[in-house]
Amino acid sequence: MRVLVYPHDMGMGGSQLNAIELAAAVHSRGHEVTVVGRPGALQSKISELGLTFIQLPRPGRRPSLPVARAIRGLVCERGIDIVHGYEWPPALEALLGCSRTPATPVATVLSMAVAPFIPRHLPLIVGTEQIAQAERERGRSFVRLMEPPVDVTSNSIESPLPINDMAHRWGIHRRGVTLAIVSRLAREMKLEGILSAVRLVGGWNGPEPLQLLIVGSGPAQDEVAAAARAANAAAKEQRIILTGEIADPRWAYALGDIILGMGGSALRGMAMGKPVIVQGEKGFWKTLTPDSVDEFLWQGWYGVGPGEACGVEALRSELTPLIEDVRLRQGVGEFARTLVHDRFSLDQAAARQIEYYNEARTQRTLRGAQNLSILQGAYGLIGHEVRRFGERIQGTVVNDDFNASPLAGQSPHEKAGRR
Repeated sequence: MRVLVYPHDMGMGGSQLNAIELAAAVHSRGHEVTVVGRPGALQSKISELGLTFIQLPRPGRRPSLPVARAIRGLVCERGIDIVHGYEWPPALEALLGCSRTPATPVATVLSMAVAPFIPRHLPLIVGTEQIAQAERERGRSFVRLMEPPVDVTSNSIESPLPINDMAHRWGIHRRGVTLAIVSRLAREMKLEGILSAVRLVGGWNGPEPLQLLIVGSGPAQDEVAAAARAANAAAKEQRIILTGEIADPRWAYALGDIILGMGGSALRGMAMGKPVIVQGEKGFWKTLTPDSVDEFLWQGWYGVGPGEACGVEALRSELTPLIEDVRLRQGVGEFARTLVHDRFSLDQAAARQIEYYNEARTQRTLRGAQNLSILQGAYGLIGHEVRRFGERIQGTVVNDDFNASPLAGQSPHEKAGRR
């Protein structure tokens, strides 16, 4: 099988890392896989994994007709069977690029809600069972679950990682407990929880010294840096450490005693055998334990709390027992590691990905139904763009709009409105 994998960008981030690692795992099973997109930081990861990268035109407005034409050219030149777009713009460009060719488009959406204008005939893969069920209820016939996979071989505490060198470089004293966050510093979903963690550690006066390591960059990095400077100044010591973006952050997961994060970042910490406190929005923090695991398996590694003002105290409540009890930390970490190995391994995910590709190829929708679905999607996209135009005028537009309106945090009325 010949596959084009099209991540939504090449910057560091969970969705695109999943796309590239899964592409390499499918390639290792004997399929011809090429990654396409715009140049970015993850090109080195693509080369490291032995994949070919092909640059696409600059998209401009999305979906981009020049990008769709470039994809169609690759489909025809290379005899491509599957074009796999991650998140809604590549999904729509993959769909347009495959139109009137033998290739089958497939979409993966790992955002916390699916754009309602993605045509319903397009084979769709999502990251949580809650979202999969919601999409089936909206009338999608091909919806499959792919929980974010983890390479359990490379993301292992036994891997040779420069832990001591990095601790020395960044001034991590390791005298007490080190918390680690590896995250894109985005304003939507991420910033609120990161700032809560900074405030908690900056004002910490418990029996064990705390340091907070934050690895990543993004649009909110100036706000995070300002909060870190203020917290360190108030504490009169370096409690918050910001490294910026690092191509291989596995050492940070290995160095941290407790991982704070969501999505694929939480899972990578779990693979290292570390206790994980899952971050969400509106003050949500919850430790992965045997009692909480079913909630996360349903809604994903994320949640919605009662309000932003609760964030610091919610994190303190989850963190304090882990700080005070080393055996509890070890037990929770071992539970996390076992769960990842049993359910989230990259090897298992690659087998399912190939199965989904084969299913999609054999379930090509009738052209009339495709055209109706595309028209419905186009109508929905126009409505979306009109709303965003109004939001830009009012100054309320957000960049990551479908992560900014997660399904897990919506009321029954809001969920019904998405259908």
